[in-house]
Amino acid sequence: MEIYLVFVDAIRNSNKFWSAKVVEDGNLTVQWGRVGYQAQTKVHTLANRQRAVAKFHNLVAEKKMKGYSESQPKMDGERSISDIRKAIQLLNAIRSAVANRNFGDNYILAINEYLKIVPTPLGMQIDYHGIYRTVADVDYQMELNRSIHFRRIYFFFILVDGQNTVLPFF
Repeated sequence: MEIYLVFVDAIRNSNKFWSAKVVEDGNLTVQWGRVGYQAQTKVHTLANRQRAVAKFHNLVAEKKMKGYSESQPKMDGERSISDIRKAIQLLNAIRSAVANRNFGDNYILAINEYLKIVPTPLGMQIDYHGIYRTVADVDYQMELNRSIHFRRIYFFFILVDGQNTVLPFF
């Protein structure tokens, strides 16, 4: 049992992660820090797995109450199709803002939401105007997301009558 949470607020210079994992011996390992930096780690030694699971759920609930949301440490083929599509939609909004040099509230909202889906190291001081400096920067991110999306939708190999057959998955 494990989870990866992020808290992003570009205006307040916040780009944090928190993760927890229950292991079979009844320990709960928690890691936290700034996205892209060395994590701090704490191991909770509990009497049994049941207590570790209870502690896990309590800590997750606390973090979610503070505004953390579920994510994954990286954008890859394990991401859901809906996450990838949402990331692409957000990049379209970001692209429009960058093209028009309009870094207002809609841009900030789109950046924050995108970074929740695609945790990205941004350094110790976030310059939200400079995350994507040009349309070409946004287009590059868009291509990365589209390539993951394409692979997730079209290349599912299914064993059918002893043969590998490519079937679209929607």
